[in-house]
Amino acid sequence: MRHALITAGSKGLGKKVTEKLLEAGYVTTIHYRSDEEAVARFRDELREFEGRFQFVKGDLTNREDIQTIIHNSLGRFGTVDVLVLNAGPYIFERKKLMDYTDDEWQMMMDGNLTSAFQLLKGLVPKMREQRFGRIITYGFQGAEHTPGWLYRSAFAASKVGLVSLTKSLSIEEAEYGITANMICPGEIIGEMKEASIEESRSKKDEVTPVGRSGTGEDIARTVLFLADSNADMVTGTVIEVTGGIDVLHKHRKSNE
Repeated sequence: MRHALITAGSKGLGKKVTEKLLEAGYVTTIHYRSDEEAVARFRDELREFEGRFQFVKGDLTNREDIQTIIHNSLGRFGTVDVLVLNAGPYIFERKKLMDYTDDEWQMMMDGNLTSAFQLLKGLVPKMREQRFGRIITYGFQGAEHTPGWLYRSAFAASKVGLVSLTKSLSIEEAEYGITANMICPGEIIGEMKEASIEESRSKKDEVTPVGRSGTGEDIARTVLFLADSNADMVTGTVIEVTGGIDVLHKHRKSNE
């Protein structure tokens, strides 16, 4: 039975990913930062999967917490076969680079990029031993091409760095049966993060070209594909799950 570790897996996009992995037969370690109420609700929803999941608390900007997450993940299930870096600290206030504080900049770098390095350092050796691993990171639309993103400079810089890290890893670890790919969600907001595709199709979306909003299930289906044993030919890729919406251009227009 494969074991998946999902960061920020108790709510939002990560919740749907966790659900679909459990339904597909995985055991899961579900990381969360601080929302105990969300964990309690989710734990109750997952009663049918009792014994096949655990929750692990930790701040991904804290190195000691990351080591605890690694220790608890390996301690419970022995190895981590699939690592889904779903967490992505984000500053919602729109402001230019010169208006960011040092702490805000560091939070973006630590939460989105340095934490990935530290988790990989702790888990890839185990993946090498078993000659199997699936690493899935998250970016944003266009990240592969290093675009500028108005008022999102720190987040964008950290995620663009993560693109290169993901691709470098895919080359370095290929001989061990480890793949590394990035998923770039489109504009999935509010309740749609935890929604199903069926729910989305019942609500017309005039902004997204395919006619419906993206959902957590769209991301989860992509994760399941990349995590599959037979997906070993897909590595070093950046997959955009956007429904055709131009997120960066849309936000530029909204700021004009």
